[in-house]
Amino acid sequence: GILRLRRLSCTQRMPKQKVAPKWYPTEDGPKKLTKTIKKKSQGTKLRKSIVPGTVLILLAGRFKGKRVVFLKQLESGLLLVSGPFKVNGVPLRRVNQTYVIATSTKIDVSSVDTSGISDAPDQKTKRHFFSKVVAETKEDSGDSEFVSQETKKAGLTEERKAMQNKVDTALLASIQKTPMMKDYLKSRFSLQKGDLPHLMKF
Repeated sequence: GILRLRRLSCTQRMPKQKVAPKWYPTEDGPKKLTKTIKKKSQGTKLRKSIVPGTVLILLAGRFKGKRVVFLKQLESGLLLVSGPFKVNGVPLRRVNQTYVIATSTKIDVSSVDTSGISDAPDQKTKRHFFSKVVAETKEDSGDSEFVSQETKKAGLTEERKAMQNKVDTALLASIQKTPMMKDYLKSRFSLQKGDLPHLMKF
């Protein structure tokens, strides 16, 4: 009787082992999809040292070393700047705030209207203010028997040219109020041997 009780207790304590099935399904069953919460993309945070009217020094690109005036931050997070073009040849362009040095010099840009400048693409045309227009020009080969060649060249839109003139006029009026400001914007920033940029105050 004692051995029988011990055998029963041992069998009761032993867990039942699952037998593997002989056949497996060819396709996996439906899986529960987990809900993914999309985070709203926050706009690019502007540096505290950069405010409208701040004179910036470009560190990269075609106009490296030139001084420009910051006008506003665009929808893409890039900075809208201008030389202005009539002073140092820098037109209205977009730059990344990573590649600029903010100086302590500021210009009053309250009279500059930049409401018509945006780099958000139009839903219908997929174009924005900085999109270039492609113009077709025909070049005669000299002989009437041959077909003239067509070459496509990218140029600025008339809207951008008009806005450049409008912004430059307003900026020049503010620049002329401060003596030597025009010469300061014309000068190019450069470092010489022995200069310590980390100790400079811009």
